[in-house]
Amino acid sequence: MIGPRFIKSAYRKEPISSFLLTIGLVDAVIGGVDSHWTLLTLGLATAGAAIALRWWLAQRNRVELPTGSPVLYLPDRSSRPSLPMLSDRKPSR
Repeated sequence: MIGPRFIKSAYRKEPISSFLLTIGLVDAVIGGVDSHWTLLTLGLATAGAAIALRWWLAQRNRVELPTGSPVLYLPDRSSRPSLPMLSDRKPSR
């Protein structure tokens, strides 16, 4: 059951490269079984290009985290006026 779950998550993350990989692998299998070497070569090239595309997109999407101290956009809590405490009691009349 791990296989279908992995395939679904891969298609959700990168649908274009997953589609190209599927097409390439199917072409490679058909070309290998029927001894059509050009189809096998085309399928392997397409699958390789899809893997390269996925790797390139993963490298491009890496985000470096800042190493310095965080920038504070709001003043400290002690410098702001405090709000009154809320309670569940109803005011008496």
